Amino acid sequence: MKYKELLFGTAGIPYSSIKGTTIEGIRRVKELGLGCMEIEFVRGVKMGVTSAREVQKTAAMENIALSVHAPYYINLNSSEEEKIDASIKRIYESAFIGSICGARSIIFHPAYYQKDKPEDVFFKVRQKLQELTSRMKEEGINTILRPETTGKPTQFGNLNEILNLCSQLENVLPCIDFAHLHARSNGKENSYQEFVAVLEKVETLLSREALEDMHVHVSGIEYGPKGEKNHLLLEESDLKYAELLQALKDFRVKGLVISESPDNEGDAIILKKTYHSL
Repeated sequence: MKYKELLFGTAGIPYSSIKGTTIEGIRRVKELGLGCMEIEFVRGVKMGVTSAREVQKTAAMENIALSVHAPYYINLNSSEEEKIDASIKRIYESAFIGSICGARSIIFHPAYYQKDKPEDVFFKVRQKLQELTSRMKEEGINTILRPETTGKPTQFGNLNEILNLCSQLENVLPCIDFAHLHARSNGKENSYQEFVAVLEKVETLLSREALEDMHVHVSGIEYGPKGEKNHLLLEESDLKYAELLQALKDFRVKGLVISESPDNEGDAIILKKTYHSL
């Protein structure tokens, strides 16, 4: 599926949903005039096949694009093999159920450096993802894995690592979290020129097609020398989101923009309105 435009939506069910179910969340996203929703499996994949099929039907009926965020506790560089196996299982389960839901992309935080060299962590993560994508292909699980740029220097996942990883693997594309890039750099990565540089790097290392199939996270963010602290409302943060949106528009980026704000729907609407006013 190719996206015809840039869609805006929520990380999880909108807070104004009457019922806290994925199906009601999709319906509420539609009512709000938004175009997508990221299903949050962050505390575990607790949806069955039957429910997933109903989610897919609802999303298709409402014309809402879906993605999935896999559980938070994933570390493909754990020193304990059983934790690596558990991490792979969490990504696999997210992809399996997500594909039935009709979600095209599976987002996850790949690993922590711990005490290892970044290049060693890169090799390990690449190997594990290569094995997983091969298995998914054999089983006909038609989703894209999206390792996310991370918000703390202790986490594997700076921009170059994520893009290089994607350039070396099939069915793996980035999730660019611009708030995380901003926090990880302790306040940099926050101008039109810097946003443009990120998009240029995506196009150079991956392709123009990657810019037409983007998955983006945006929120306000509090940060310090150790990176990300917590997410904030856009208007309570220093993130220059209008300049980011201008860069996305100038590069004709298509795909999904997900608001991870404490007010996921309010800030998703702000992002959409601002983008279309530029």
